[in-house]
Amino acid sequence: MSLLLPISDSPEFLPRESVSDPQRLIAGSPAFKTWLLDTSRDGNVRTGIWEATPGTTKSMKGEAFEFCHILKGLVRITENDGEAYLFKTGDSFVMKPGFVGTWETIETVKKIYVFVE
Repeated sequence: MSLLLPISDSPEFLPRESVSDPQRLIAGSPAFKTWLLDTSRDGNVRTGIWEATPGTTKSMKGEAFEFCHILKGLVRITENDGEAYLFKTGDSFVMKPGFVGTWETIETVKKIYVFVE
């Protein structure tokens, strides 16, 4: 078993499909696809590809840390204090534990994520 995991932006298996939790939905009707690529033995680290259609949702990280790399699309992430950031194809960012704000998918977005609890 290899301890190296190449990440493809087009996994060869079907994603898990979902919609926004109604309690987190702010605008639109975004749909999500998640391709879970790997999980650590203890389940605290997950790596995958995530895609979302346009809409706005509340984002809350709790104690989690998330690294994201945008493969395609455009999003605006706004912190509760009002500071907003635009991220587009090729951009990377980290959402630190305790982050609370909004995630607005302006153009369908696809990202690589590493989620650490």
